[in-house]
This record gives sequence, structure tokens and C-alpha cells, in this order.
Amino acid sequence: MNLNEKIFAIAPMMEWTDRHCRFLHRQLSARARLYTEMVTAEAVIRGDRVRLIGFDPAEHPVALQLGGAEPARLAEAARIAADFGYDEINLNVGCPSDRVQSGKFGACLMREPALVAECAAAMRDAVRIPVTVKCRLGVDDQNPEESLRSLIGACRNAGVTHFIVHARKAWLKGLSPRENRDVPPLDYELVYRVKRESPDLTITINGGIATLDAAEAHFPHVDGVMLGRAAYQTPAILSDVDARFFGGTPRTVTEAVDAYLHYIERNLAHGVPLNAMTKHMLGLFNGRPGARLFRRHLSENATRPGAGIAILHDALARLSPPTERAAA
Repeated sequence: MNLNEKIFAIAPMMEWTDRHCRFLHRQLSARARLYTEMVTAEAVIRGDRVRLIGFDPAEHPVALQLGGAEPARLAEAARIAADFGYDEINLNVGCPSDRVQSGKFGACLMREPALVAECAAAMRDAVRIPVTVKCRLGVDDQNPEESLRSLIGACRNAGVTHFIVHARKAWLKGLSPRENRDVPPLDYELVYRVKRESPDLTITINGGIATLDAAEAHFPHVDGVMLGRAAYQTPAILSDVDARFFGGTPRTVTEAVDAYLHYIERNLAHGVPLNAMTKHMLGLFNGRPGARLFRRHLSENATRPGAGIAILHDALARLSPPTERAAA
């Protein structure tokens, strides 16, 4: 596979991958594809759009993940997102939360491939940017061999060519959203088979991938790899992504922090609370001497009223100097 064809992505994660998180991740990797938290189509249409889907131009390439099950509403939300400048619209067919189920979208749509295809077709007709689908292998008692192929086949007929597959089922009854991230067994081989059967499709694999070594092991079989919690909880690993997978220039955590400091200062001036930005840094120095003191200082002080940039500088001062590239 040509280096330029590889996809390395960071998963959409509720309450985690907000605009501040994405800006930090972009400083660590210029090539990773970034995804927003899931936003419902109704929220995009009716809500404060700048607050909900605004983003910094530095985030490109960045995709908006939409939740919904009404083709016309999803199409309208997709048009709004395209006007905002997003590079991709992703439809959520994988979230198992109770709130999402009550809205009859997310993972429960695995049972309705024809409806998902109708939604995707409406979105594709509404915008010129790519429309992609993120899904599970199936839900509850579905046979994954059938449910995954059924969903992909229906959406393929609607013009979708890129699928992001979380390689485990979701149990909508009996497991919590947290348990659904770990308990259902992974089946990477099924995803590999689907890719072999449809080499013209772009398949990105997601689920249980905790290291860049693990990510690299998937590339002979699929087009892309998406990391979730590992990218958020240990973001320093992202500093090796450009060099390792794209032949780019290595980035350092120190460089990323310097850029993020300037970003934080700009946003503090516009009233953004310090903690809203520094909470995404808590795992940045894991494994480096002083990391625990760094985390403790931010956790105890960044939430205080009027907390300013000095608190972050004080936290950084608790770290021991790096011996090589900063915590990479």
C-alpha cells in the first residue's frame, strides 16, 4: 500500500474529542484524521452552531460525526457542516448509549440497513464532501457475518465508499456503553474478509487498538486504522504518527505544548475556562518523571474561578526535563 493511501484516524469520543482536544492532537500529528464528538442532526439545525460544530482551521482534515435517522434532517445538517468547512461527514451507526437508542439512531440502526442507506444517500446528495459510515459488526443476536455485509452492501449501493468498522458487536440489552467498549469480543478477521471481498471500498478498522505497533499490524489488511481511548489517554504516541506511517517529520511533545500554550492564551482571552483545555493534557506526560505532580496540580487548580495560564506553567515546572524527545 502506498504511504499516501494510509489512513490514521482518532475516533469520535463523547465528552473527549471537542475542539480543544482536536487542536492539541493536531499539534502532535499533521496527518491524523480528526473526528468530532457525535452531534445530532437536530442539534446542528436548531442549536448554537458555532458552539456545537465550530472548529479551528488548524484542525484540517477534520470530520463531523452526525447522529440521526431522518434522511431529510441529516441532509440539512450535512449541508450546514459543509458550509462550516468540514472535510467529511460521518454517520454514527455504532453508539450503544441509552440516549442514542431512545432516539432510534446509533448502533440500533444496524438492524435497518435500508434506512441507513437512505440517510447516506440523502446526505451525499446534499454535499460534495465525502459521506462515511461508522458502524459495529452487528447488535444483540444478529449474525455479524450477515449484519455487517448487509449494512455495507446497502450503503455501498447508496454511494458510500468508506466504512469505519468497530470490530465488535454492540449489546443493546445487558451491557452498558462502557462495557460495550470492551466486553463483546473483537473480530478483526471478519473486517479483513470484508475488505478482501470488496477491495474497491475503503475500510478503516477500530476497536481495541492500543499502540502504534498494533495499528501497524492492521495496515496489510485494511486501508486505515482508528485509535480511540489510547490516543486520548496517552496522546504523546501521536507524535510518532507522521514519521512512522507517512514518512513525515517527527514531532515532539514539547513543540506541541508550546503551540497549545499559545492556543490556550488566545482562548482564555475569549472566556474559555482553563480546565476545558488543560483536561485534555492530563495523560500527555505519562511515564515521565513528574507526570503525577503535573496531573495533580492541574486537577486541583485548573477548575478554580479565574484560573489562568500561570497554573499550567506551574504544572509544567513540576516535570523533570526530558532525556530525549519529550515523552514521545
